[in-house]
Amino acid sequence: MPGRSDNLIVGLSLGTTKTTMIVAEKNPNYPDSVHVIGFGYAPSKGIAKGIIVNLPDARQSVMRAFQEAQSITGIPAKRLNNVIVAFNALDVQSESTHGMITLGGRESKTVGEEALQNVIDRARDYVPMRSNMYSLHMIPTRYELDGQNVDDPLDMNGSQLDVWLQTVAFPMTYVQNVVSCVRGAGIDEIRGLVLKPLASSLGAVYEEEMRAGCISICIGGGTTGIVLYRGGRAFRVMSIPIGGEHVSRDLATVMHMTLREAELTKKRMFSDSEDELRRDGIDVDLAYQVIFARLEELFDEYIRNALAECTPQHFPGGIILSGGVSDTPGIDMMLEDILQMPVRKVKNPIYAMPPGLDNAAYVSAAGILKYYVATEKDPYLFLKSDQSLPGLAGRSDDMRKTRRQADEEPEEEEEIREEPEYEEEEYEEDEEPRENIREMLGGFMDKIKKLF
Repeated sequence: MPGRSDNLIVGLSLGTTKTTMIVAEKNPNYPDSVHVIGFGYAPSKGIAKGIIVNLPDARQSVMRAFQEAQSITGIPAKRLNNVIVAFNALDVQSESTHGMITLGGRESKTVGEEALQNVIDRARDYVPMRSNMYSLHMIPTRYELDGQNVDDPLDMNGSQLDVWLQTVAFPMTYVQNVVSCVRGAGIDEIRGLVLKPLASSLGAVYEEEMRAGCISICIGGGTTGIVLYRGGRAFRVMSIPIGGEHVSRDLATVMHMTLREAELTKKRMFSDSEDELRRDGIDVDLAYQVIFARLEELFDEYIRNALAECTPQHFPGGIILSGGVSDTPGIDMMLEDILQMPVRKVKNPIYAMPPGLDNAAYVSAAGILKYYVATEKDPYLFLKSDQSLPGLAGRSDDMRKTRRQADEEPEEEEEIREEPEYEEEEYEEDEEPRENIREMLGGFMDKIKKLF
């Protein structure tokens, strides 16, 4: 058990189907490494399509996960009440701005912390400020020094410094409801906030893939998160309000089941034998058609359109597919066929997780830990918004370190597993089950058979 509360990292992931609290311990001698020591889990209530729709119910889910984390870890509640929260939002906007400063006139000058902060502030000045929007993440995606691309300009010499800043924003009400939910569940302080698509990508994608250029796609219960990486940095974040629950809803509509029965059937389709399913009266062929028709719609009509300008040449790292729905057999082959890009299906989060969490459905929990580690290592990787919210704690002292201070820390020993500008799309809410689902299913069995 950790000896001091400041050695703990506590993450809370708010999802459509589950609420998870993850507790890890950091080693003061190796601040880049973490060790997961426990977790808490509760089925999500009051959350639909990734967003809070019933505040009291959502608070109860957080309280149950919080209490289970206390019980499993044996750590008092007061030492777990400073958390980093991952959550989703609709209407996510991702905009790029440019900032430039001159360093030393005709003579070159060394880029210091002050100059780096000044050029970032210059790019921030051009971020469109809307009264109802909250800018959660500001990500420097590219630096140039005297017109040449550089990964890290700090301590380099030049006369002109440029930065391109990607700002991820969404309506203020989403984050206000998250803060109200978490604090109402008895958690005193929120150490930080991270959008779930970004957290999921950090928990699933390896740094080599980020540097090569890749696309993270995480299909959860109510939403599908997409993050684009280039040169090791996230430069686009998107969220599509379609996920595994939509498959269950389609099954319930077509096969005349309750949603509970449809969810169980969906899980059994890929765990039980066809003989067992047929003995229980399940139309196996029709169920396969329904499941893969919805997935094909998600891939072909939504994801493919969102990634219309992406080509394999720009993303040699390919697609990294995660989330609970990614366990569906054949889903990676279907995605490869539609997007014409290689797909790696995530089996485990990048950090070693406890039994029950060691699968692709919990990448966001692992990603919260990776977000903390990455931010400690490089404070300029994900910049904190200047906007303040009631109940949202400022960064702790150790998260306000300069890059130079971070570089002076001991060499990292991460416990990571070894393993060989776009336009925003508008998505229909799809609040009610479609009555014409059968029209989608004609001739679809031939496609399914090719996947197996």
